[in-house]
Amino acid sequence: MKKVVGLVEPVKIIGKNKSIRVMAKFDTGASGNSIDKKLATRLNLTPKSVVRIKNASVRKPRKRPVVSLILQIGKKKFKTRASVEDRRNMKYKFLIGRRIIHSNFIIDVAKSHKSYKEEALK
Repeated sequence: MKKVVGLVEPVKIIGKNKSIRVMAKFDTGASGNSIDKKLATRLNLTPKSVVRIKNASVRKPRKRPVVSLILQIGKKKFKTRASVEDRRNMKYKFLIGRRIIHSNFIIDVAKSHKSYKEEALK
């Protein structure tokens, strides 16, 4: 059974020796996950491969490093990968793409987690 989630949810990103809680955005427009470069560094995640990312606003696909991690959403854990990107100017440092959303979640955009504050999750 699929779990109903809001557009933004608290998640735990588990790295090699450390884990960090952040607010993550479910992004149905992205096939895969994306993590902020600084966050990946804090978790000591090292790139395992490179992926070509197509973006509607950019003509040529760009190459990005890819890291492996464990993502915990609620009580469910996912062994997954995420492309590494400089997201310093973006509100959410982790995006969850369709590969995880598809078989596991239904997104209710009316559902809100305004009671969570990003500062409390650090």
